Amino acid sequence: MSLQHGSLGRIPIPAAMQITLTDKEAQICQLLDDCTKTLRGEKGITTSCRIAGGWVRDKLLGASSNDIDITLSDMMGITFAEHLSEFALKKGIKTGSISKIAQNPDQSKHLETATFRLLGLDIDLVNLRSEEYAEDSRIPSEVTFGTPLQDALRRDTTINALFYNVHTREVEDHTGKGLEDLRNGVIRTPLPPRETFLDDPLRVLRCVRFASRFGFDIVPEIAEAAKDPVIQHALVTKVARERAGEELSKMMKGRDPLRAIQLIKDLSLYDSIFSVIPPHILATFSSPPASRDVAFTAAFITHNLLHANRTFPIPPLHPSYLSAIETDPTCRARMYLAAVLTPYKGISYPDKKKTPPAIEYIIRDVLKLGTQNHFLDGVPVLFTSSAILQKPILTSERFPNVSQRVALGLLLREKVVHNPNTGSHWATSLLFSLIQELVPLYDLENDTLDVETATNVVETYNTFITKIEELDLPCTVEARPILDGREVVRALGVSKPGVWMGKTMAALLEWQLGNPGATKEMARVWLINEQQEGKIQTDDGTAEPFSKRARTK
Repeated sequence: MSLQHGSLGRIPIPAAMQITLTDKEAQICQLLDDCTKTLRGEKGITTSCRIAGGWVRDKLLGASSNDIDITLSDMMGITFAEHLSEFALKKGIKTGSISKIAQNPDQSKHLETATFRLLGLDIDLVNLRSEEYAEDSRIPSEVTFGTPLQDALRRDTTINALFYNVHTREVEDHTGKGLEDLRNGVIRTPLPPRETFLDDPLRVLRCVRFASRFGFDIVPEIAEAAKDPVIQHALVTKVARERAGEELSKMMKGRDPLRAIQLIKDLSLYDSIFSVIPPHILATFSSPPASRDVAFTAAFITHNLLHANRTFPIPPLHPSYLSAIETDPTCRARMYLAAVLTPYKGISYPDKKKTPPAIEYIIRDVLKLGTQNHFLDGVPVLFTSSAILQKPILTSERFPNVSQRVALGLLLREKVVHNPNTGSHWATSLLFSLIQELVPLYDLENDTLDVETATNVVETYNTFITKIEELDLPCTVEARPILDGREVVRALGVSKPGVWMGKTMAALLEWQLGNPGATKEMARVWLINEQQEGKIQTDDGTAEPFSKRARTK
């Protein structure tokens, strides 16, 4: 049994790789061809159009693509876009408004690009180019009109360097390797990898991403170059952190995050991605990070649990653990990102008057990822929740409350455990807590698991979630108090809510958890009794806003 060989493998490759155009794509290609002929015949302007990159690759693999990148010979994209729009209009075809995306090398826009909608598809137009780079930057120092070969050679991989000539309706493989590599499932750079990566170190991460997306193998030369300290230093110093974070985000959201994490491990890229922390910030961390092996251990365990690997010699997970992952497409990405950040678990740092977790700093400042996909707000709380969920043994010592239903219900309603605003779901929080408890039981170097202890841990968690469902608690995690604020005010005979309202609503909800069949009238009677016994203190003081969703903390 091995936990380290669970990636999803290679995507199926069509026996006959060929491009079959949809009706709209065929119409666009014909329009491009007719437009170039008209420009040459009426205005003496000569250019040619080739669809480049991802569209060609995906079509050859039998996949669809709604984005078409068109390269032009000896003409700027914006100029041709204006000609094409005018030509299309004469044919009764209206294009969307043309936008010009200015050159922005930090965002991998090395040339001015024209973009617009045509027949429902997104079209980008840019000229073929040749590039030269300065030693200390991934931004080209000189960009000129180029030939198809020059343009192909400056791309990241051979499978992304293929062109589809709209005039001949043929695939052009100017590197001589693109079609073969696509058929054989190989990631290779058009030029020697060291040259390609020194020109633009971001290409290291792009090679990892495409290898994980398609399940392709990277050639040994790429592995050797990626491990080169010079390349890794360039990845840190020449690539904007936003771009590195964007590539990582795509890996985590992609088809096979584990494959990406395996490659990050094999290519020794962890520190160049996750540990780019200024020394003066690192010095304030409450403790040093754990071994990088912890990250890969957590990722392997995560993958084996999410994919119900039956070679994993532990009891099957209760199916409810995967409920949120099956309904929230961003949940899986957060689980993998959290797993790979496990070395920073429990570490904090001073930030003004707060001491936030170091994981928050890494996501926000090192990876430059925000709340989109709930990375920044959803990943740190996975670690916070795991601290309060760990060892969920159903004993009075672990849950010292008269009512087990109340104790468990309140636990699941903790904001760090379940909160739709951060993408947190109680089942996923429990699953991540389980993963964290399994991490110390796996020996990464020897690829061995303490099966007996791991089995006991999984059975404890399965028992816990079974009890949660027996008590019908999943439907209570987002439940509101049975009485709203106005009804509480009337029941207690006061004129308006005050500072007491928050505690009263929390107490009402706790009572509600212990009395699942209660009615509004029963709740009113309980409130009045609590007030008469002095357990609810009210006043007519300053009104205070209170949460519509009562909690105890």
